[in-house]
Amino acid sequence: MNLLITGAWQNAKKYFNEIEMLGHKLSFMQQEKDALPCEYLWVEGVICNGLFLYHAIEKFVNLKYIQLTSAGYDRVPMEYIKFHNIEIHNAGGVYSIPMAEFAVCGVLQLYKRNRFFMKNQITHKWKKHRGLLELYNKTVCIVGCGSVGTECAKRFSAFGCHVIGVDIVSHQSDSYDSIESLNKINDVFSKSDIIVLTLPLVKETYHLINEEKFLQMKQGSVLVNIARGAVIDTSALIKALKIRLSGAVLDVFEDEPLKFDSPLWDMKNVVITPHNSFIGDGNHQRMMNVIFSNLEAIK
Repeated sequence: MNLLITGAWQNAKKYFNEIEMLGHKLSFMQQEKDALPCEYLWVEGVICNGLFLYHAIEKFVNLKYIQLTSAGYDRVPMEYIKFHNIEIHNAGGVYSIPMAEFAVCGVLQLYKRNRFFMKNQITHKWKKHRGLLELYNKTVCIVGCGSVGTECAKRFSAFGCHVIGVDIVSHQSDSYDSIESLNKINDVFSKSDIIVLTLPLVKETYHLINEEKFLQMKQGSVLVNIARGAVIDTSALIKALKIRLSGAVLDVFEDEPLKFDSPLWDMKNVVITPHNSFIGDGNHQRMMNVIFSNLEAIK
């Protein structure tokens, strides 16, 4: 297979010889927005992330294989891919562990008043805080029970939380106390102390978390978004942070980078990170395992 690899796979060059030994011919481009180093007609497979944001997929007339370095499919034209029977794989499971650790860490920052103590440490101020909270016995709702959601469930369960999943349909999993269908989301929200969003962004989930959904959430609950920014209506979130939520952990936003004048920056009950939750020192090995497993399965 003629395989175009982009710099979205950070360690790609390290494995060129092994990929060629599988019988593939390679072409490499560092930046996906640049001109292709080969003819569009030459390309039969790609390993990329946002390549088709800059290069129309229709130009790749011989394309039959796509390996994404992202877990989400929101940056590729899925209708076209399905219609043309192009084999596609995501980076499922690659980023789940660091993202799950991030979710727990973010909630603990709020529960253990990390900002209060860091501020006092900077000024050498010795002052106790009597409002620290425990994760133990809290109810956690995880919306989206894929690999990221399940890794979150395992870790919150280890702290003694009651973990309820919400997915497209109800099913059973040892990692959750129960998994409810999406039409039960309001009932689950009303009893959840912590809500973690790990669902994909598709047409049906755009602004799923809106003003109506915030009104269903338990007073004083914490919201964590490590999915995609657009699953939340930002204006409704800002309002909810003032009257409903005790805090939020936000790694993703509708517009990235987050605008300088966004009120979210200055909210004391918000933890903000720049779409960084997926970073972990085990990602490179997991990515390599996924890519080679899929390449070796090509018939």
